[in-house]
Amino acid sequence: MAVEAAGNDLVQVVALLAAGVVSVPIFKRLGLGSILGYLTAGVVIGPFGLRVFSEAESILHVAELGVVMFLFLIGLEMQPSRLWGLRREIFGLGALQVGVCGLLLTLVGLVGGFPVSQAFVAGAGFVLTSTAIVMQLLEERGELGSPKGQRMVSILLLEDLAIVPLLALVAFLAPVTPTETGTGWAERLQEVGIGVGAIVGLIVAGRYLLNPLFRVLAESRAREVMTAAALLVVLGSALAMQLSGLSMAMGAFLAGVLLSESTFRHQLEADVEPFRGILLGLFFIAVGMSLDLQVVAASWRMIAFYVVAYMVMKAIGIYVVARFLRAGHREALARAVVMAQGGEFAFVLYSSALAVGIIDGEANAILTAIIIISMVLTPLAIAVLKRFTPQTEQSLEGVDVAEELSGSVLIIGFGRFGQIVSQPLLLRGVDVSIIDNDVEMIQAAADFGFKVYYGDGTRLDILHAAGAGRSRAVLICVDKEDVAVRIAEQMKSEFPLVPVLARAFDRGTAIQLIRAGVDYQLRETFESALLFGGTTLEKLGEDPDDVAEVIEDVRQRDAARLDMQIAGDIQSGRSYLQGNIPEPVPTPLTQPRRTAKALNEEAADVLSKKAMAGEKTERN
Repeated sequence: MAVEAAGNDLVQVVALLAAGVVSVPIFKRLGLGSILGYLTAGVVIGPFGLRVFSEAESILHVAELGVVMFLFLIGLEMQPSRLWGLRREIFGLGALQVGVCGLLLTLVGLVGGFPVSQAFVAGAGFVLTSTAIVMQLLEERGELGSPKGQRMVSILLLEDLAIVPLLALVAFLAPVTPTETGTGWAERLQEVGIGVGAIVGLIVAGRYLLNPLFRVLAESRAREVMTAAALLVVLGSALAMQLSGLSMAMGAFLAGVLLSESTFRHQLEADVEPFRGILLGLFFIAVGMSLDLQVVAASWRMIAFYVVAYMVMKAIGIYVVARFLRAGHREALARAVVMAQGGEFAFVLYSSALAVGIIDGEANAILTAIIIISMVLTPLAIAVLKRFTPQTEQSLEGVDVAEELSGSVLIIGFGRFGQIVSQPLLLRGVDVSIIDNDVEMIQAAADFGFKVYYGDGTRLDILHAAGAGRSRAVLICVDKEDVAVRIAEQMKSEFPLVPVLARAFDRGTAIQLIRAGVDYQLRETFESALLFGGTTLEKLGEDPDDVAEVIEDVRQRDAARLDMQIAGDIQSGRSYLQGNIPEPVPTPLTQPRRTAKALNEEAADVLSKKAMAGEKTERN
């Protein structure tokens, strides 16, 4: 029997993994994102689909740890100073949006004929946007660190904090029976006090205990213990918040913030990240399983009405607040669509309201279905937004387009690298033409007296118009690796006699540029790093002439290794050190300590032999 039970559990695990592996790539290929793929997978294998799982709640409780770990990692990126810098967005923008949207959604419930307490609870739950969905969308679109992304994060943080007073309000709104009159309010005040005390206790423990704890564990040099400690901090802080009646996610976020300035921050991030990814996907699958299709079928008219009404009213509130605080139309519209859904914290709020008697079981099931359907509709709404609001083209007002330029040197890209490159040429009186495709940068350069023309260097017609074929040299100074390689290929194909000098982002880009046929390439940090290292040697008392000799030796060895890579001595795209030097410097948590000096001497010896081998090959 035990074997049969274990086999059944394994079937469920395989079904979970298979559902995600199959659905997510399909939905991403359709442009609908991974979240909708996970949600659909949950519906398919859940109690109302193939019935691989009969109790979605048990999976959901485990999967909520994905949200917990996600917020812990967000907290690691939010140093207290950074949070303080976002205080206006968090407590200004966030509070205003929660207040306006909460009022609008409560009015929707009142118009529908519900009592004030029920209308408030239903609306307040929908105000709490899905942190998991929005953060995942921002991460997939690369907007997490952008200003508009940071504003959304600030709102989400305020909403996460809002769960505390909302839970307290639910307790105060609960019907009080005559037998409870003497102690009911005291008990509720006590619950609020416990919550506040838990937050203060977590802050104190994080401030004074966590760093010493990790320092002791690091000295043990046991990597698995550090991983266990990282999970202990995340889950322990989440449990402390849950036991005090608050949000698990908020506890994890606070723990992350408290460790954000720790020397162990990066180690913790690396330890937690693998668990976060798979559990977050599992969370969305569990949410899909929780959609009770029987409730939807029985009350579909009511659910459809409130899904539309809540999403539209919340989107209107978000848009109005964004425009009131002077956000652009596109940003306000995007924020309204992305944040128009309800979130996972609504489940906590509705469960609390059910426990104290504000809503009954049927209302809880209907409200839960409304939240889940709104989460499912969000990726679709974003796809529609993209379809009907294409990216606006940059305004070229006040900017000259590259056309019949005649400079003897053409510089493509005028960022920090191109600006420095141009200065010695201009000081020597060289006639320089400069093109870039960033209008804001062109306008800023004009303020400093530089004449930069608008043009995309990857387009052959632009290269012709910019005078690339007539130039004595073309300098590729763009900061994107693939763009630099594409321009180099275009240049050597169309203008093979024109010297091309290119900026390389890294060693891999340098190899691609050399294969494209450029006449000269330079990794953007190589020479500055050599200068930095040489200056360090001089500060340590080394003779400047000896330092210059060492730097030149390093430069020659690097060139020899690069030549060997180009010649195919080492497979393209792999590290030139693979399998040919001693083991990398071990971390103190995994291997016995070896001195960095010994390791570096061994590595230098191997590299020297490889360089000599390359020289012999050339002579032969």
